Amino acid sequence: MGTHEDEYGGPLDAPADGPDEAANDVEWRRELWAAARCAAVLLALLLLLDWGSGRITAWRSALWLFLAGLLFVLLYPARVSAGGNWLASRGLVRERRVRTDRLVSVRCLDGVSQRLLLRDALGGRVEIDPEVLVRNPRLWARLDAGAREAAADGSLLCGTTALQRIALRVDEETAHAVFRASGLD
Repeated sequence: MGTHEDEYGGPLDAPADGPDEAANDVEWRRELWAAARCAAVLLALLLLLDWGSGRITAWRSALWLFLAGLLFVLLYPARVSAGGNWLASRGLVRERRVRTDRLVSVRCLDGVSQRLLLRDALGGRVEIDPEVLVRNPRLWARLDAGAREAAADGSLLCGTTALQRIALRVDEETAHAVFRASGLD
């Protein structure tokens, strides 16, 4: 769980925006627009197909609108944010939150897409995409600082290996970003 530096050379373990300031996923808006575009394209294609075949009716249009809305709901990205000793994931309907300084386990769940499951001593549970942490060093710094506290207190019983793997990926991505910015890519 390494120490990281931002573009100004300051350590990310002590974010420049203050201890009470929340760090947010910077790619969330782009992912939200991508979900909306996919749903809109599906709707347009289905309506165009119906119009071209002469089968367009109000009921079929309502069905296509429902399917496009369902696709948007399925693709809606969780909005991940973190602050002083907490990490939250807000979906379309509800928000889940964990205390990072009270973590008891961190697990990588493999499947169609890799997920990171965080649980705290208070019963909080958050499942996020680890790529969100890799893309957002400030989010990672908040989680890392809290996980270090939990490990020092002895409450983090399993998950240090998963956190170390993410720390390595964050370090690699940071190094690649520095190389790209300096033209050494």
